[in-house]
Amino acid sequence: MAFVQMIEFSTTRADEIRALIDEYRATTEGVRTSGAGTVCADRDQPNRYVTIVQFDSYEDAMKNSELPETSAMAARMMELCDGPPTFRNLDVVESIEP
Repeated sequence: MAFVQMIEFSTTRADEIRALIDEYRATTEGVRTSGAGTVCADRDQPNRYVTIVQFDSYEDAMKNSELPETSAMAARMMELCDGPPTFRNLDVVESIEP
């Protein structure tokens, strides 16, 4: 079953977080188990963002979170955020195509 993780966070250092994500994707190419990702900015709450990361399965998400690079990125991201992020771990029940 497909799996999605949503990470909601606040930061005034969005450009640094985007650079951190880009660096993570480059250093984990061919190793990470995550699929597509989307970074969203909240129109109603300045400095509020949601990152949506797709995985083929929950098990793949857990493998990805065990990577040392993932732990390092998460630690650095915490330093760049204005507070702790909120995580949502979601099993995909249905995916609707256009």
